[in-house]
Amino acid sequence: MKAIQVYRPGGPEVLELTNLPKPSPGAGQVLIKVEAVGLNFADILYVAGEYLVRTRYPMVPGMEFAGLVDEMGQGVEGLQVGQRVAALGGSGAFAEYAVVPTRSVLPVPPQFSAAEAAAFPVSYFTAYFALHTQAQARPGEWVLIQAAAGALGTASIQIAKAMDLRVVALASSEEKLTLCRNLGADVTLLNTQDNLVDAVKNATEGRGVDVLMEVVGGAGFAHSLGMLAYRGRLLVIGSASREMAQIYPVGLMKGNQSVMGVWLTPFLSDPAEMQAATAFLIPLVASGQIKPVVGERFKLEEAARAFAFVQSRKNTGKVILEP
Repeated sequence: MKAIQVYRPGGPEVLELTNLPKPSPGAGQVLIKVEAVGLNFADILYVAGEYLVRTRYPMVPGMEFAGLVDEMGQGVEGLQVGQRVAALGGSGAFAEYAVVPTRSVLPVPPQFSAAEAAAFPVSYFTAYFALHTQAQARPGEWVLIQAAAGALGTASIQIAKAMDLRVVALASSEEKLTLCRNLGADVTLLNTQDNLVDAVKNATEGRGVDVLMEVVGGAGFAHSLGMLAYRGRLLVIGSASREMAQIYPVGLMKGNQSVMGVWLTPFLSDPAEMQAATAFLIPLVASGQIKPVVGERFKLEEAARAFAFVQSRKNTGKVILEP
């Protein structure tokens, strides 16, 4: 089968198209014929050896994908050959076939295409756990979403509006801001404009935002803290700048503010949390209130181009690879 293999840490240049044996599922595993792969910034960090878990080379990247059940290992129940599913396997999806544990398989709403199914799990579950579980956001509160036209950003706008939150969306172009407004953002601001902290304060009647979804990090982290309201919560979900951020912890005391991390992986192994998240998300999907935004599509052999495209920050919605 065709696959992208990585033998050393690096960027797009280390992604090598190769042929590997078709895998077979073991007990409790499912073999899936991959139809679409959602490309996440976490994949880029994982390939570079900069992610939250150690990268072991050689490896096949790709943590989020959708496809058809091809074969089931011993003890697998509740699935059928030919059924479309989504999966969060950690790695292995940049290939024509991938094996994942049954616990990593997620049902796919029938109205989703393969690309939409591949664009759903990481972004929507992360947005839910960030806003609902970690921030415990309440109706009427203001949430600021960075990179709001990207995969996580578009999902977060939809989840926030489903929770009756007010949204400030930041993006890098007017075209991206138009997408954010179409998804329901209440206030849209260019992230390159001068006096951005003041603009956010003015948009929120001088208060600042109650919740801020931080995905950039680096030098802008201090500005993010300056946008928080009294008792504001800053959620660290990523660091696209790949730069260190400085924080003066005592400075949080005056506003009774907090900074907390959000990482999807530990939630995936918590059945109660996943059940609660699924119970929240599936009715919204069924009603059409939330729907993944699919962006650029690339062939599997164009994986290096897809990586470079995401790194350029030109994408809107989820970038998809198709074997």
